[in-house]
Amino acid sequence: MSQREIYEIGEIPPVGHVPRYMYGQLIRADRFGHPKSAFRIERVPVPELKPDEVLVFVMAAGINYNNVWAALGSPIDVIAARQKARYDDSDFHIGGSDASGIVYAVGKDVTNVKVGDRVVIHCGVWDRDCPAVRNGDDPMYDPSFKIWGYETNWGSFAQFTKVQAHQCMPKARHLTWEEAAAPTLVGSTAYRMLMGWPPHTIREGDVVLIWGASGGLGSMAIQIVKAEGGIPVGVVGDDRKIEFCRKLGAKGCINRKNFKHWGMLPHWKDDAAFSTWVAQARAFGKAIWDVIGERRNPRIVFEFPGEDTIPTSVFVCDTGGMVVICAGHTGYNATVDLRYLWMRQKRLQGSHFANDEQAYAFNQLVREGKIDPCLGKTFTFEEIGHCHQLMLENRAPEGNMAALVGAPKPGMKDL
Repeated sequence: MSQREIYEIGEIPPVGHVPRYMYGQLIRADRFGHPKSAFRIERVPVPELKPDEVLVFVMAAGINYNNVWAALGSPIDVIAARQKARYDDSDFHIGGSDASGIVYAVGKDVTNVKVGDRVVIHCGVWDRDCPAVRNGDDPMYDPSFKIWGYETNWGSFAQFTKVQAHQCMPKARHLTWEEAAAPTLVGSTAYRMLMGWPPHTIREGDVVLIWGASGGLGSMAIQIVKAEGGIPVGVVGDDRKIEFCRKLGAKGCINRKNFKHWGMLPHWKDDAAFSTWVAQARAFGKAIWDVIGERRNPRIVFEFPGEDTIPTSVFVCDTGGMVVICAGHTGYNATVDLRYLWMRQKRLQGSHFANDEQAYAFNQLVREGKIDPCLGKTFTFEEIGHCHQLMLENRAPEGNMAALVGAPKPGMKDL
């Protein structure tokens, strides 16, 4: 193959040859709105590397909700935010926070990967000279922490992406490119939620309630709980999804549509409304007991719906247990009956993605074959806007989604 200044989608340049230009699925501010129209294929220069960065030829990219938000321009205009912070002055956004691919170039300070390595990429980015890193603390607490492909530009929805070297992890050889690209963001996020907040890490026999059990996050959480010896109980919105969750290791599932008390907690002075809510919450708690076959409450509740479900999650959580949350898909104004929080000494813990140790630990489970990526559907590069639209409209398939970028066809495990 001749070395050209740009290659078409599905063409693979000679390993180590970096063309001058590439194709990317770009979002621009004047197109903010529904993902199906916000994304558009454009030709842009291949980005230059800093000393600690790596250029990866993207074989496949995972699809996550953060670039639904990027397409909408809400709740944050990611382009304007980067420009205001003087972090990146680009007038476009190339999203994508999951990828599998091949290293094509490395910065002068990079020692952990080399050209030709097959990698997957986690999405945690931070300043390698920040105080947290120098002190040996969790870099996720440092102000420099960002999510690659959402808060940064040059994500995986292009032929080449640039990442910090520590983001590159070994690809599981038994997985196809699209399978390998699918689980890292949601899986690492789930791993930190379930294993990163001692003493509330999964113990043998712990009951764990998992919201959205058939989705990307939930499908990873079920498998992590199972691998650590816990008892996963899923919550779904359709009985047809229960068998999918059982096959992943769930003890059973509860259909949330059998209950009508979702939303913000009624005021405790409104006796009638509050009594109705408590009756429904108790019935939901009994449904957990029915699944596991005994009167045991979840020690950990795995949360991300937020506003609609937090009151119930705190209510059903066991005494001394933890509700851990990483998002607010149904809204951000969550209400809590503080009597249950303080009297039963429960913990409400926020969690956000993962650090290197946690991302690598999750990736090791994948490499050992203990985690199924749960790839629900693979899309083409041209369909990246479409699959985000499906996610926005809650019409995404069970599990995770991925799009081929450099890989010319699905099912490939290497070149």
